[in-house]
Amino acid sequence: MTTAPYTARDLPRLAERAGRDLEDASALDVLRWAADTFGRRFCVTSSMEDAVVAHLASRAMPGVDVVFLDTGYHFPETIGTRDAVAAVMDVNVLTITPRQTVAEQDAEYGPKLHDRDPDLCCALRKVAPLEEGLRGYDAWATGLRRDESPTRANTPVVGWDVKRQKVKIAPIARWTQDDVEAYVAEHGVLTNPLLTDGYPSIGCEPCTRRVRPGDDARAGRWAGLGKTECGIHE
Repeated sequence: MTTAPYTARDLPRLAERAGRDLEDASALDVLRWAADTFGRRFCVTSSMEDAVVAHLASRAMPGVDVVFLDTGYHFPETIGTRDAVAAVMDVNVLTITPRQTVAEQDAEYGPKLHDRDPDLCCALRKVAPLEEGLRGYDAWATGLRRDESPTRANTPVVGWDVKRQKVKIAPIARWTQDDVEAYVAEHGVLTNPLLTDGYPSIGCEPCTRRVRPGDDARAGRWAGLGKTECGIHE
C-alpha cells in the first residue's frame, strides 16, 4: 500500500475529483483508492447493523480501523455483532463512547432525554463522540446508500464533509438492498440478528421499533417524532 502525498488544503479538491472519477467504480475499488490515498489516516465507521463495509475495507486494507459508537443505548444484539466482528474479521475495532454515561446524562438532563429531546440526545451520544473519534483521520467511510431514504438519495460516493473537514466515502452508495444481501450471502458477512426480526434499520433501542410490511426501511427510527437522521450525516 502506498500513500499519495497530500496536504490538508488539498483534501476538498481531492474529494471533489474523486467523487467524479469514482462515481461508477466498484465499492472495492473505491476503498482501494481510499487505502492507497490515506493509508492509516482512513477509517470505517460502523453501526454494526451489518459488517459489509468493514468486510470490503478489510479486503482493501487488512487491519483497517473500524470505529463503533457505543451510545450506551444499543440492543444487546448490536454489541454482540461488534464483538463478533472484532473476533473474526481482519479489522481493528475501536469503540468510542460519549463523555457522559447514561446515568450521568440522566442526572444532568433528566431521565429519557431521548423521548423529550431526541436531537440533543443524539448530539450528546452520537455526533460529539464521533467528531472526537475521527480526529486522527483525514477520511472516513460509511455504509450510507441512496436507496435507504429520500434524505440519502443524493449521497456521493466520495464527498467533502464540511462539518468535520474530512473526506467522506460511501462506497456502497449506489448499492440496493438486494446488492447488500447478495454480498452478505457470497462472503458470509456477519449481520445483526435483528435484521431478520423486523428491524431493517437499527439504532439505539429506545428509538427503534420494528417496521410494518410496506414501510420505508427507516420508518422504525424515531417513529412519530418527525426525525429521520441522528445528525451525523446532516
